[in-house]
Amino acid sequence: MQDLFKDYFGHKVKIQLVRETKPIKEYRIKTPDDVYRLVKDELTTLDREVFLVISLNTRNKVLGVNTVSVGSLNANLVHPREVFKPAILLNASSIILLHNHPSGEVEPSKDDIEKTDGLARAGRLLGIEVVDHLIVGNNRFYSFLENDLLKSE
Repeated sequence: MQDLFKDYFGHKVKIQLVRETKPIKEYRIKTPDDVYRLVKDELTTLDREVFLVISLNTRNKVLGVNTVSVGSLNANLVHPREVFKPAILLNASSIILLHNHPSGEVEPSKDDIEKTDGLARAGRLLGIEVVDHLIVGNNRFYSFLENDLLKSE
């Protein structure tokens, strides 16, 4: 029995961030428009829903932009573990959630609102604030922050 535990518990694990590319320039987020300008070229041309997370430091400088999931035409599976993993590894103080609607419509669905509420609650537990959630469509966006849909408890 002792050997069994040694096999499972005798290994050290190292968790570290590996950057795929170096940042081209420093980018600071001040408004939802800044977020939109950062991602619009990528998100407005996609034929499937893609969910991204932008990790920010305490001065709202972008630490990283990570793809959480790629879904179908009108759905996307998003789990809090996958949303917050890059933010934790980057020592982010806050995050911004983003996803596109291939239909071009930017109004949030009931599922979008519920998902955002759940992720904001998870962020409060982790000490990583969800500062906004943008839905990107045909040359426009919807900001949960600007529309008072982010609940602070």
